[in-house]
Amino acid sequence: MKIFVVNAGSSSLKYQLIDMQNEEVIAKGICERIGPGGNIEHKAADGREYVAEMPMPTHAEAFDAVVFALTKSDAKVIDSLSEVGAIGHRVVQGGDVFDKSVLLNEEVIQKIDELGELAPLHNPAHVLAMRACIKAFGEDVPQVAVFDTSFHQTMPEKAYIFPVPYEYYEKYGVRRYGAHGTSHRFVSEACAKEMGKDIKDLKIVTCHLGNGCSITAVDGGKCVDTSMGLSPLGGFMMGTRAGDLDPTVVNYIAKKEGLTPDQMDTLLNKKSGALGISGVSNDNRDICDAAANGHKRAALSLEIQRYQITKFIGSYAAAMNGIDAIVFTGGLGENNADLREQICESFTFLGLDFDKDFNNANMRAKGRTLKLSTDASKVAVYVIPTNEELVIARDALALATK
Repeated sequence: MKIFVVNAGSSSLKYQLIDMQNEEVIAKGICERIGPGGNIEHKAADGREYVAEMPMPTHAEAFDAVVFALTKSDAKVIDSLSEVGAIGHRVVQGGDVFDKSVLLNEEVIQKIDELGELAPLHNPAHVLAMRACIKAFGEDVPQVAVFDTSFHQTMPEKAYIFPVPYEYYEKYGVRRYGAHGTSHRFVSEACAKEMGKDIKDLKIVTCHLGNGCSITAVDGGKCVDTSMGLSPLGGFMMGTRAGDLDPTVVNYIAKKEGLTPDQMDTLLNKKSGALGISGVSNDNRDICDAAANGHKRAALSLEIQRYQITKFIGSYAAAMNGIDAIVFTGGLGENNADLREQICESFTFLGLDFDKDFNNANMRAKGRTLKLSTDASKVAVYVIPTNEELVIARDALALATK
């Protein structure tokens, strides 16, 4: 069966078509500038491409462009949409309503829309895309929602309840939800497979490190804690996000600068983190180059980043009363050997024996799974490229054929 995977944003539409017989990507692409303009970049697995600009005032026109690319363009990969057996949608926020992937129906779509208060930049766009996708592919094709938050729904109350008046959890759902759950789920399962062990017997800390970052404690295959909170702003310092702060910092800056709540939200989400500290960039490569050339704030940004990541890993090892493996994934986790080494050096007291030479010889994972700990190490260390689209496709297949 062929599964179509959708990752929709407010002005973009990423997609993949995956043949589930061999779990290989047949084609992938992206529609951008939905609303003010419109363009599509589509690529078949054999290298053929279809690139075009056209009006895309809504997601409906974007899906029309995708359908043309898949079935009629010079880079077409199927003859008819009838070859698509199911569709999987990435959804950022499922709240505490959805603890697993579900088949779409009108009730589910409406609930995803209602949860838009918790993810205003994402869920409304998902809903628009779902309705447009149903119209483009037909109501008979099973469609599935796969939630970034569902993997984290196994957290105990002690991990997800914030210490503010409990009524705000009851009235408004204020709690830790986490993010990147599909990625953490994929790499933790892949880690257990690499180790040749049942995931139920393992304690794993998974580090999804990119421009947005999160770390998750996975005990026996279940999430027991995660760094991101009510929103992806929580946790440790990221490219442009501040991560966890003393709340007084927010009020203090707002009063001093005369900023509104929305302006503070922008400051904390888009002007803080590595960008705010370094003053150079939110791109780790630029910051590393600047630090190497003596830029003190760039060097400080790197120190803060690595220190905070190390603290989260250590706290999760303590919370789980042990740790069997650390997994790095995401752009930073896969491509920054110095970051991996400096973090792992802090865990020699746990018996972690890091293979520095192999790590340095493989600065970039280049899509490969790498074991970076020695055979004598008591804590295994892996780089595992994530594949959220494949998780979505697997869930869509399972629910469509149930």
